[in-house]
Amino acid sequence: MDAQGPGGAGDFDPADQWVFDPNTGNYELRLNPAETSEDTTELRRVAGSSSGDGATDSEPRGRRRAAKRESEKETGPVSRRKPKPKKSKTKKALYWGSGTLAFLLVGGSAAAYFVYQHLNNNISKIDVGENNAAVSDGPMNILLIGTDRRDGKGNEGYGDAGSVGHADTTLLFHVSEDRSNATVLSFPRDMITDVPDCTVKEDGQEKTIPGEAEVRFNTSLGQEGRNPYCTWQTVEKITGLNISHFMMADFNAVKEMSTAVGGVDICLGKDINDPKSHLNLKKGRHTVKGEQALAFVRTRHAVGFGGDLDRIKLQQQFLSSLMRKMKDSGTLTSPGKMWDLAQTATKALTVDTGIGTVSKLASLGKNLSKVDLKNVTFATIPVVDNTDGATVLLDKTKAEPLFSMVRQDVSLTEVKKKEKAAKDEQAARLKGPKADPADVRVNVLNGSGQFGAAQETVDWMQNTEGMLRTSNGGNAPSELKKTTLEYAPNQADQARRLADSMGLPASAMKEGTKDAEPKAEMSLTLGADFKGAGTPISAPTKAPKDIQRVEADDKNVCAK
Repeated sequence: MDAQGPGGAGDFDPADQWVFDPNTGNYELRLNPAETSEDTTELRRVAGSSSGDGATDSEPRGRRRAAKRESEKETGPVSRRKPKPKKSKTKKALYWGSGTLAFLLVGGSAAAYFVYQHLNNNISKIDVGENNAAVSDGPMNILLIGTDRRDGKGNEGYGDAGSVGHADTTLLFHVSEDRSNATVLSFPRDMITDVPDCTVKEDGQEKTIPGEAEVRFNTSLGQEGRNPYCTWQTVEKITGLNISHFMMADFNAVKEMSTAVGGVDICLGKDINDPKSHLNLKKGRHTVKGEQALAFVRTRHAVGFGGDLDRIKLQQQFLSSLMRKMKDSGTLTSPGKMWDLAQTATKALTVDTGIGTVSKLASLGKNLSKVDLKNVTFATIPVVDNTDGATVLLDKTKAEPLFSMVRQDVSLTEVKKKEKAAKDEQAARLKGPKADPADVRVNVLNGSGQFGAAQETVDWMQNTEGMLRTSNGGNAPSELKKTTLEYAPNQADQARRLADSMGLPASAMKEGTKDAEPKAEMSLTLGADFKGAGTPISAPTKAPKDIQRVEADDKNVCAK
């Protein structure tokens, strides 16, 4: 690790921040150079550092010292390191951040090893039976669960003591395959839905917990012995998305995380005094942390219509601000703040085994950090009021187009597109004359992974769309992520008719270079994006109107 010489305040080796305390037997982080000077020798001895004077540790210590004294008599004291020019404050902040992070995670010394093990031991893990890699090349869906459990340190005094907790706050964090954008979907806790059967592990034994029909979404966790995997499967069933990982935290996590970053900036459009959540703040901007931060994300009776949907807006504002604070305030370039945050995050989180170590969490975080905050959108899944006045129902008419957009990586924000000319040329394939349905000849192959999808599609084409010259080609050689239609130039009118009927996107159109024989068939291969005959393959380009959403980089959102 590169280190500065002792040329100015704060210019010392990052390793010197971690010192061995012989009284406790532990390594401690000391940010004051004066505090580290006496203990540096012990840390270097344990870490196996070299002396820095050109001799090796294998030489007798007395011989090294004698040689050094003789050298100093002739030439004067020799600096241990070559002097380096002073760094700017900005560069120094980046230096300390990257240096300390490397020191913590790479494990280049004994101190780093102990720190790594310490953070690893903080993390709670649940084996949900899914052993997904921490990072994948494709799109990723991470389930974030905030539980209202009432037991445990820091959770005392909230509601029913001893409650096992529910899925009180649930968000699905979807990151696009190219990491250009992310969509975060919030699920109302009081939405009536079906909770499917789920398998949990208890004492090494698998146990299947029966599902329930038409119950509140928040019962997918905690009730009847359900763990986060039950919420995981419930969200997959609702959205049609495949989840990669989960992270779960409780009340105390909000207090500790907001404190670790030095407070989270929030905005109120009116005075709020809620005796139930204990939030008492005047209209305007505030920085909240600890109990006050928790009160902000829990309050609902004093905002909007006093329901959970209005509280979700506060939570989205809070999380957006927390993300901005971590990225903009130097949190990740400050050794002290970073250590507090690492301690807090690892203690607060319960995760699946696929991301159950510090190194795996770091890999995931590094991968997700590629997304620009201006392209991160929080949205609440569309719901309508239920007849009982206390719960809501999924608005399928609006929800399905939204889910379709997420499944196909269509951003809810305006993301810069690549090579506009090429995109326009591809889109042009959908424009032009369309053949009569009776003239469409196509062989349908099943690469979707869904049993019977090809025959289902052929039946729909013949009986509903009037495309009688269609055939079932059976299973494709391999499964595909995206549905594709291969055709010859002289079949373009047939291809446009089929694309129009099936709602194929321009990207699915694969035009060849040579004309086909008069009665030759086109080749349609169904991919994983196939959701059923008659359901459009392509997603809408814009979200349905009236979707409640918050842009992560919008600093002007105020709760009312």
